[in-house]
This record gives sequence, structure tokens and C-alpha cells, in this order.
Amino acid sequence: MPKSIEPSLSPGVRIQNARKRAGMSRAVLGGLVDRSAEWVKAVETGRLHTPRLDMLLRIAQALGLEDLRDLTGTASIPVASFGGEAHAALADVRTALTSYHVIDESPPASLDHLAVRLQQAWHVRHSSPDHRTRLGVLLPGLIRDAQHAVRRIPDGRRRAARRVLAGVYQLADFYVAYQPAPELLWIVADRALIEGQEADDPYTRAGGVWAMVQALRDAGRWEEAIELASNTISQLNSSSERGPDDWRGMVGALEAELAYIHARRGRAGDAWAHLETAHRIAGKLGGDYRHIQTSYSQAVMTAHATTVAVELRRAGEAVQAASRVSPDLITSVPRRARHLIEIARAHHQQGDYHATFALLDKSFTTAPETIRYNGFGRAMILDMLASPPTGLRAEVQRLASNVGLAVAA
Repeated sequence: MPKSIEPSLSPGVRIQNARKRAGMSRAVLGGLVDRSAEWVKAVETGRLHTPRLDMLLRIAQALGLEDLRDLTGTASIPVASFGGEAHAALADVRTALTSYHVIDESPPASLDHLAVRLQQAWHVRHSSPDHRTRLGVLLPGLIRDAQHAVRRIPDGRRRAARRVLAGVYQLADFYVAYQPAPELLWIVADRALIEGQEADDPYTRAGGVWAMVQALRDAGRWEEAIELASNTISQLNSSSERGPDDWRGMVGALEAELAYIHARRGRAGDAWAHLETAHRIAGKLGGDYRHIQTSYSQAVMTAHATTVAVELRRAGEAVQAASRVSPDLITSVPRRARHLIEIARAHHQQGDYHATFALLDKSFTTAPETIRYNGFGRAMILDMLASPPTGLRAEVQRLASNVGLAVAA
């Protein structure tokens, strides 16, 4: 048996061996996964616990490994299974984001028309089961036209053009997320934030912050995420009472993100405190309010409570939270499908695999392009493929095939 998959080796030793085979220093590996060389050393030597699944996946990708078994020693799990394949339109979206036409002298598109196109694209994103495919058609042209407008529009309207471009980047964040192009996620989050700053608009900047906080959280850069979100909340709070509802909605959405961060760190008290603040803000905004970028609303607060409990590994509380409001009340179709995956995670933690399957299957029916790119959902399906729930072998194989996972003949 090859040494890399020898059962007696710890994950830390496996990481060290794979890193050395790749000719990579601890500093380089740490940089690729947003950690320090000391952190890598602590993992390799066993001073830190084995990283979570999402971090193991990032380490495997950084080291060019195709199978997580090389780091865990357990059953074969292809690295590609977690993120799915690149969407068909990803190359076109990437080209639009990374091509620069600074000498283009053509007149810009009407700013009012661009704003309408952006509004329509947001509607498509929230209402379509095939939201990623629909956005893949709309985004390349919208990105290019909004960028061109900022370069060419008269100075008097440039701030308004930057607000539109920031909104385009905020929308693009949903398309590039969970695809095998992590650099694009950082690009759109950073640009959304910068365009908000250049527009001198605290609310528009906060939309970029919301995207950046999620990127920092998923990279394990928790302190940076907390500081960025907290500072932005303070800035919005100084004027949100006099501003539109969306200012308060953004504060609530950022409070929910802070709850996620603290839950992922295992800090239950801080997580529930921020979630309670977010819940209180949603209550004041009323049952009909929904924030278009973040989906923040009273109905989505149930989804937030479920995810926070799941991250804290309090499965019973997560299931109880999910039972309070029907997922059908979540207006955004992709967000509803993601919530179903989060409820499935809770049942999976409890070992109730029949409920897990039913929820994942419903998520696929609701919005196929959500679960196809959701690492948690794909991981649970892989787990059930290895050990199917009683009487559901064929159904699990069907779902796995629909999601794009290889099914043994």
C-alpha cells in the first residue's frame, strides 16, 4: 500500500508528506490556504486538531491532490466532488471580469438602462431554479457595459455609475461562489467594496463588505471578518435610522454573518447574541421586507438560526428552529434550496439519513443548480452513497447522478 494512504499515518503527517512531495514550504502552503507557516507546522505535528473538511479540501487543492483519501486515509473521496465542475459560462464571466478595454472610445450605455438590467438580473437570480445558467448569460455583457460606463460617463454621474457597477459585482459574487475559481470570488468582493468606496456611498460599500465578510469567513480569517463587519455596522447605524429600510436590512444581514462566524468558531454565546440582534431588526422591518442582495427577511431568519445551530453542532436546536417556518416562505428560490441543505445537515448530524435524503432531494427539485455547487450537500450524498439508508439505494444513486457525482456501476 502506498505510504500516502497507509492507515497508520495521521492527517497531519499525510499533509506534511504531500507538501514535501510537492516541493512546497510551509510558508507557501500556508499562504495558499490563508494560514501562517506556524499554523501548518502545528497541524503537521499534531499540536492542532485535524482541520475541518472545508480546510482539508483547500489543502488538497493547494497540493494538487485529486482524492481526500491522501490526507485522511479513509474511503476514496474525489476532491472534485465537493465543488462540482466549472459552470459552462464560467469562462465567459471570467473573461468579462479580467479583460480591460481602457482605450474603448464608444459611447457608454444609458445608466438608467443599466440599472434596469441589473434589477432584472437580480430578479432572475432569486426566481430561477437554473439561476446560475441564467446569470451566466446575463453577467458578461452587464459587467462589460457597467465597467465601460464608469470609464466613459461624465464626471457628474460617475458616482451613480459606480453604484451600479458595485451592484453588478455583488450579483457576480453569487455566480462565482462555490466554483473552481476562488480567485474570482476575491476579485468580485474586492471590486464591489472598492466601487462602493469610490462612490462615497456607505450603503453600497456595505454590500461589498457583506460579500467580503463571507470570503474572509470561509478562508478562516475570522478576526478580519469580524472587524470589517463590526466597523461597517457602526457606520451604518450612525445614519440608518434616518435612511431607507435597506440600510437597516444590511445591518441585520451583517449581524447574521457575525453570528455565522462565531458559530463556526464554536463561540455559542456570541453567535446567539448577534443572531438575536439580527432577529430584532427583522421584526422591526416587518414581514413583507426582504433585502434583495442578502435575502435578509423574517423568513430567512429561520434559515440563519438553523445554520448557526448546525455550525455549533446542536442538531436538535437546528431542527427545532427549522420547524418554526416553512421553507416555502423564503422568496428566493436558490436561498430556499440552500436552507433545505442546512436542515439536511442537522438531520445528518443526528444520524437520520432518511430525512437527510428527503431534504436533499427536495433541495435538488427546488433549485438543481444550488446543490450541484454546494460542498455540504455533495458530501452528504457521497456519505449516503457509501452507506445508503435502508430501502433508498436506488434513490440515492439517482440523486447523486443528477447532482453530477460519479456512481459506481
